[in-house]
Amino acid sequence: MQPVEILRSLIDYHYAMFGRVWDSIMHLSDEQFVQEVAYSHGSLRNQVVHVAAVDTRWLMGLRELPDARAFHLIPADYPTRAAARAVWDGVARDVSQYVAELDEVDLARVPAGMRGPAWQVLVHLVNHGTDHRAQMLRILHDLGAPTFDQDFVLYRWSG
Repeated sequence: MQPVEILRSLIDYHYAMFGRVWDSIMHLSDEQFVQEVAYSHGSLRNQVVHVAAVDTRWLMGLRELPDARAFHLIPADYPTRAAARAVWDGVARDVSQYVAELDEVDLARVPAGMRGPAWQVLVHLVNHGTDHRAQMLRILHDLGAPTFDQDFVLYRWSG
């Protein structure tokens, strides 16, 4: 397997696991979705919006777009599960499309304003998502929603 295929596999995993998080979120009410939690970024909504914003910022940086570091999403702008899901789906589509178009040279390229190559940013994006999914799965469990194992190898071996 080539490095670009490995990165695509990791990004597929990242968004597939968040798809499962969204399946669990849909077992909750909008009130539970925005319920404050005294950890990390707070509510499930805040966690989802945070990861969407970070994924977008990194994508903007990889594309060398201006003001990437200044990009933010405000959780209060997404008061319902549907509103947050819409922004999430757009981010997932944009990042997945970007990665689908990469080649080996693109992975090794250091975008302007970054300290390392694109592949490092994309691996970080996946790792950051895993951290927040773990936090979200705990919140989902505490709220009575179904949860799941998010191991990469189980994802790869499942089909």
